[in-house]
Amino acid sequence: MAKSIEDVLYPKIEPYATGMLPVSDLHTIAWECSGNPEGIPVIVIHGGPGGGSQPSYRRYFDPRKWNIIQFDQRGCGKSTPYAELEENSTMNLVSDIEALRENLGIETWHVFGGSWGSTLSLIYGITHPSRVRSFILRGIFMCRKSELHWFYQDGASHIFPDAFDPYLNHIPKEEQSNLIEAYYSRLTSDDITIRRAAAKEWTRWEMATSRLFPDPEYLEKAEDLDFAVAFARIECHYFINSIFVDEAFILNNCGTISNIPCVIVHGRYDMVCPVKSAWELHKKLPHSDLQIIPDAGHSMGEVTIAQALVKSSDSLNY
Repeated sequence: MAKSIEDVLYPKIEPYATGMLPVSDLHTIAWECSGNPEGIPVIVIHGGPGGGSQPSYRRYFDPRKWNIIQFDQRGCGKSTPYAELEENSTMNLVSDIEALRENLGIETWHVFGGSWGSTLSLIYGITHPSRVRSFILRGIFMCRKSELHWFYQDGASHIFPDAFDPYLNHIPKEEQSNLIEAYYSRLTSDDITIRRAAAKEWTRWEMATSRLFPDPEYLEKAEDLDFAVAFARIECHYFINSIFVDEAFILNNCGTISNIPCVIVHGRYDMVCPVKSAWELHKKLPHSDLQIIPDAGHSMGEVTIAQALVKSSDSLNY
């Protein structure tokens, strides 16, 4: 049995190509390719929204076998302009994924995403099913009102009351009945001090709950205010706008992707995105392989989650 994440993941690698792709008059997205240029293409879709791609994501794939493609979604990571909300919507991001595929000359690819990355993966697949060979999804999140209420208002707070209190108490009592709205007003403030303070509390709440056993390294992300501002600001922008698609858009359109192979990996004790969403998606995709990991939370950095993801990517040969 693996004892650490290092026992599970492939060795660290560097990209063999990087670039900046203009996708509108305002936005330019950063992208990279690593692994084998002649390998099986996989697009890795990061979480958040606003989380940015990470070097560690390359390590979930055998670099001899895979052509591993990552990009930073609008407004985050190395993409420009930083933390920009204008022209930043779900369908803008779907369009960007297609623009990147065409720019790289790829006909079809596997789609790998977790948390918000699973949301965007599914919406991309529903919009462009002919381009998707398979899905590997983790921590299913469909951004419905019930899911947002659970994590940002009342639900996960019952399991992590100690971590929730600073997030809650950053907002005056008269505004606490709608915390997403209250944070949005602060994260879009013209005052950088107000924006940064709100971003720190928003990000710290999410990082405190992402693992079955809280990790100090995750909590430190809230202290990186450059990361936290983009992460919190873009997340809140998407959530207050119901991610710019109809409620239950994914479940209502699963027929479009029902014949695409799909692996779903989800931690039993995921407090950020409860396993109910994975179960509901699995029932709509009866040919999907749902793996509920009994000793894990939300993070792909948890050993048993990582094991399942690497095993899934190793098993694909087309």
